[in-house]
Amino acid sequence: MRSIWRTLDRGLARDIALVCLADGIVGLSYGAISVGGGLDLWVPVVLSLLVFAGASQFLFVGIVAAGGSPIAATIAGLLVNSRHVAFGLAVSDVIGGGWRRIPGSHLMTDENVAFAIGQEELRQKRAAYWACGLGIFVCWNLGVVAGALAGTVITDTDAFGLDAAFPAVLLALVLPAVRDKATRTAALVGAVVALAAVPFLPSGVPVLLALVGLLFYRPIRTPELETAR
Repeated sequence: MRSIWRTLDRGLARDIALVCLADGIVGLSYGAISVGGGLDLWVPVVLSLLVFAGASQFLFVGIVAAGGSPIAATIAGLLVNSRHVAFGLAVSDVIGGGWRRIPGSHLMTDENVAFAIGQEELRQKRAAYWACGLGIFVCWNLGVVAGALAGTVITDTDAFGLDAAFPAVLLALVLPAVRDKATRTAALVGAVVALAAVPFLPSGVPVLLALVGLLFYRPIRTPELETAR
């Protein structure tokens, strides 16, 4: 772990640390909402250790707390997490082979994938992926435990607005990428499709429909790239 942090430059290490801290706050919210919604304290803790997928965990708790079937909640969570198939293809070489595949896949999140693909050299990609993944895993689970304990005392978790931390983190990660016109166009199309689908489709499905925006992604080819080919 020490060698990983040595590979990162100071600015990237700071950004990763801030994201880990933000995810810890989101974990606090998740733990508090879960227990406040009537689940036993051990449920969000075990889910966070074994599933480790914030969006799916929030969705699972929301469905179960509303009286839905745990099976339906599990299917919905799997549907939301299906985006990790594309993530896995994008960072397959970053994770590495052999024994690293299992822990590397378990630690896969939107954040560490975004940090990894944002680096140029493979060594930096791997350092960013593992540092962010491990950091989020620790901060998230500590936050969940603290939140679950607090959930036995707090009666109205919505009053703190902690649920806004998760989308705020993702938005901060995405904003630098939309400076590129092709990426911005694809993102806008995806956002419009997702927003239009929200009133009609179950939670999580509109996000998957946003992938339609990729059909409109047209990167600009520079003369240098054409010559290299």
